[in-house]
Amino acid sequence: MSRSVCAYSTIACCALVLAGCATNPITGRSQAMMVSDAQAAQSSAQAYTQLVSEASRKHALENDPATIARVRGISDRLIAQAEQLRPETRNWKWEVQVLRSNQINAWCMAGGKMAVYSGLLRAIKPSDDELAQVMAHEISHALLSHQAEKMSRAMMQQTGLQLGVLAGAVAGYNMQGVAGLADSAATVALQLPNSREAETEADKVGMRLAAQAGYDPRAAVSLWEKMLNSGGERPPEWLSTHPDPASRLDYMRKLAEQYMPVYEQARAR
Repeated sequence: MSRSVCAYSTIACCALVLAGCATNPITGRSQAMMVSDAQAAQSSAQAYTQLVSEASRKHALENDPATIARVRGISDRLIAQAEQLRPETRNWKWEVQVLRSNQINAWCMAGGKMAVYSGLLRAIKPSDDELAQVMAHEISHALLSHQAEKMSRAMMQQTGLQLGVLAGAVAGYNMQGVAGLADSAATVALQLPNSREAETEADKVGMRLAAQAGYDPRAAVSLWEKMLNSGGERPPEWLSTHPDPASRLDYMRKLAEQYMPVYEQARAR
């Protein structure tokens, strides 16, 4: 009985994974996509509206006209290239806000909802080329459906754990006590490696977007050097959602050389 239940659980998990896979049109990589981009965008829009409303109430929205114009001017050029790379994103309701915060951060949700934190602008003091690299990287996460993929993997993870607990219960074992440990192990084995892969993909596609928009790809290297010099210890690469700093810098230098002709063509136009 226990063997049949375990076999059923294994088959069910495999069927779940196969049913929820899709090939990304930009990278060609197979992704877990039980959650669609439209569903992720809807969730993002709701969260973004709440965040902006809360920030407005707390006077945490940047109101300096020059800062806002700079960020939106750069984002507009990048969005134009993003829409060429993935035409259906022309239907997205793109939006960017500058949030007053000491955090050195920026992000782009599914559906094109973006934020740049003032802490990044103050601490890093990025040039326009460097700021474009930050924003292009974050836009690429949305273009590459990384948020929908992450939500899908979390859904698969929880479903797999539930099937495992059920199989154990039918076989006469109480699996509830190890469910938390299994959940942590699944996160390390399933979600974090994908996140590192997602970061590498966003580095490459982001630099391409920025170069096509007329921003120097070499700025990605100088930006990351500034980020490293901004301080703070990093967790081990195995438990990090970002690649090792030295490896990432080497990769960016190679990408910069690759995309210099794209940048020069864009500047010539």
